[in-house]
Amino acid sequence: MKHAMDPQGQRLPIKLDTTSNGEFAPVPLSPANRAANRMAHEAASQNAKRLAVSRRDFLISACGAASTLLAFNAANAAVGKRGGFFQLEAEAALEPQLAQARIGGKGEFIFDVQGHFVDPTGAWVKAAPAEAFKWSPKAGCALVAKADARSYLNCLGPEEFVKDVFLDSDTDMMVLSFVPSRRDSEPLTIQAADAVRRIVDRMEGSHRLLVHGRVNPNQPGDLESMDELKERWKVSAWKTYTQWGVDGKGFFLSDAIGTRFIEKARALGVKVICVHKGLPFGKQSYEHSQCSDIGVVAKRFPDVSFLVYHSGFVSGVPERAYTGRGASDGIDTLIRSLVENDVKPNSNVYAELGSTWRFLMRDPDGAAHALGKLLKHCGEDNVLWGTDSIWYGSPQDQIQAFRTFQIAAELRAKHGYPEVTPTLRAKIFGLNATRPYGISADEVKKRASSDHVARERLAYRERPEPHYLTYGPKNRREFLNLLRWNGGSRA
Repeated sequence: MKHAMDPQGQRLPIKLDTTSNGEFAPVPLSPANRAANRMAHEAASQNAKRLAVSRRDFLISACGAASTLLAFNAANAAVGKRGGFFQLEAEAALEPQLAQARIGGKGEFIFDVQGHFVDPTGAWVKAAPAEAFKWSPKAGCALVAKADARSYLNCLGPEEFVKDVFLDSDTDMMVLSFVPSRRDSEPLTIQAADAVRRIVDRMEGSHRLLVHGRVNPNQPGDLESMDELKERWKVSAWKTYTQWGVDGKGFFLSDAIGTRFIEKARALGVKVICVHKGLPFGKQSYEHSQCSDIGVVAKRFPDVSFLVYHSGFVSGVPERAYTGRGASDGIDTLIRSLVENDVKPNSNVYAELGSTWRFLMRDPDGAAHALGKLLKHCGEDNVLWGTDSIWYGSPQDQIQAFRTFQIAAELRAKHGYPEVTPTLRAKIFGLNATRPYGISADEVKKRASSDHVARERLAYRERPEPHYLTYGPKNRREFLNLLRWNGGSRA
């Protein structure tokens, strides 16, 4: 089989790299990560030869994904990282049926509650720096016009979004979310988001994409616009960033600004608030990126669902077992806030994994503690699947890695973490999110099984061409360049 994309098979199907979602500076790979990538490439060459197929054919197969994860296990074990691991047999690298059984899933309902894309035609482009997004790996796609200096942004548009999410991954449903921005410089407006939803509508998949309404209540005009977002655009939830402000100053959900926002959401009857926590934009925003306010408002407003995006995770802060009052960083700030405010597991606070899981795929010990703590303290019914894609390209590699991830028995016994069973995975992948969003997974799966998206996916997978590329910034220079379109207004 000839391939137009990566014909030599140089790209791994499951990626350990430095890509950021643009909300934190890229973090260099550790020596263990680099060894894992090297070992995965070596295994791909050897295993492709054993199966008498090309490297590219091997890498796009289930065996290719299994082989990659097994190499990651070996590299992590070599440096003593055994707290978490990808649970699959060594034979899966060479046995297609076994690999598919482990990597391919068991028909889970996958509901990604955090997706993004960039509007290549928006007004924000006029204010963006000349090189904005030009470092994107797909900036040379067929949608680029030589006469238009900005046309490379088309490679990040809605058509590519639909392919990455619904054809190159097993995602059934997604919520399209927003980044913080001034009202006159949004890389994704509600109008553009609705246009993407209508693209999916034309594919008979109207049930597959929900849309947030972006609200920065410390920005003039945003609270007033909530009525239109609900009535005209039919938003399913509100997205806010407590560490963001037009003047560089954030807010807490528990203060006067946050309370007005929550009360307005309640009055409008859309009582789902998605709040970015963790992944601070810089020193000035660090205080408001922590989760001390979450337990307070969850207890004060028990009828509101609070979806904590990134779960309070901070890149560069090691995730370890929760220690109580001394816990003052990362995910521990969320857990401490829940414990101190007596917010019980499985109540109205949900922990979302976008960017958090993707980053912790590099650190199995940290992943085990982070996931274990969230399942124990937020509840097994309240951890939600999110990938922050399109920044990381197709979310399929995150899905495949999570399908096999397990917390080591020693950590489970010592800290009371649960075993990651197929039932628990299915909850996290999508069933848990049906409660705050008020949807039926069975109904979505029934409608999705024969719609145009499903038919397109079935036909596409006869000759798949995943690109295995990521879109986000990969070093500090690219990260700072990306921030310029927002006029430096991120706190």
